[in-house]
Amino acid sequence: MIDFKALAETYDTPLYVYDFNHISEQYDKLKKAFSGRKSLISYAVKANSNLSVISHLAKLGSGADCVSIGEVRRALMAGVPKYQIIFSGVGKRDEEIKEALEKDILLLNLESEAEMERVEAIAVQMGKCARISIRVNPNIDPKTHPYISTGLHENKFGVDLETAKRMYIHANNSSHLDPVGIHFHIGSQLTELEPIREASMIVADLVRSLKAIKIDIKFFDIGGGLGVVYDNETTIEPYDYAQAVFSTLYGLDVTLICEPGRFMVANAGWFLTRVLYEKVNEGKRFIIVDGGMNDLLRPSLYNAYHKVEVLGKSGNESEADVVGPVCESGDFFAKSRLLPPTEPGDLVIVHSAGAYGFVMASNYNTRPRPAEVAIEDGQPRCIRQRETFEDLIRLETMCL
Repeated sequence: MIDFKALAETYDTPLYVYDFNHISEQYDKLKKAFSGRKSLISYAVKANSNLSVISHLAKLGSGADCVSIGEVRRALMAGVPKYQIIFSGVGKRDEEIKEALEKDILLLNLESEAEMERVEAIAVQMGKCARISIRVNPNIDPKTHPYISTGLHENKFGVDLETAKRMYIHANNSSHLDPVGIHFHIGSQLTELEPIREASMIVADLVRSLKAIKIDIKFFDIGGGLGVVYDNETTIEPYDYAQAVFSTLYGLDVTLICEPGRFMVANAGWFLTRVLYEKVNEGKRFIIVDGGMNDLLRPSLYNAYHKVEVLGKSGNESEADVVGPVCESGDFFAKSRLLPPTEPGDLVIVHSAGAYGFVMASNYNTRPRPAEVAIEDGQPRCIRQRETFEDLIRLETMCL
């Protein structure tokens, strides 16, 4: 059991806490599920980009799926081998493309013909051959929150099947592009298996047609998106996930790439915040805490559910909104939750906060971002110090 009270007393609040043993267990589940084929588990760094988190996964054998050159640099710094790093993302600046080619990472994942033209031009200038993958949009409804749906034609991600074929033929005929992979990712927090299987079948059929014209796709990247339990979701078992994909790959000799983020870290993390006081407005109860939407944005951004617990308190529950000090009506962690009476200093634990928590934090209202603490084999260590006011203003200048 994690002693949240002791951690809050030692490191103060607001605070992020991560269980590295849980992260290891999640990695092992996926690696075992895909063991029937050549595979690479490539952690989606955007979910939680703390260097210690990436390093922990790298030691387990994980690669890295990156969506900025900054994330590529983080992955390399954390010990991920360059040949296990993928650079994805809709918009890459020329200097980012150039640096990725210089660093000789596994491949660049392309999202459009325009992007392919830029990569090819830069590769020509550098005298290099760029290993690429193309993100195919299979137009499959992932049945998830619209903000994290990525596999429909109305989404900004990827290209349709006909465009993909055209791009692969061009790349295969280019002396500066090497089309080694194919990629799809229909959305995040997926809890239904059939859309994944259907998308995989569509993309696998495309690979078969490409191989028929001598375009040798080596990497079949299924993205990530496996859902986790925040409330009462029914989730997909890793074994079933892998078997659904395997069933679509008959006749294909490819290395599977899986890019989990949330699955790895969401339920390995907690956000700790302390009660400042309670207030009641015409019968409406508010529990005001010292953490805000700048620390954990998901409830405000997606109206996302996180379990909220008042440590050591029970009984006499009544509905309350748990809100922060930020000057926005959207500054909340929970609304109309049954919670016990609280007193100033009580510790509130927001569960399932390991993914898209700290990485989306900001300094809005000139609020320093929280510290981050890792727990491994029962031992805590600080993996990011709490910011100070001086950290916030360090890069600013005043006109005098």
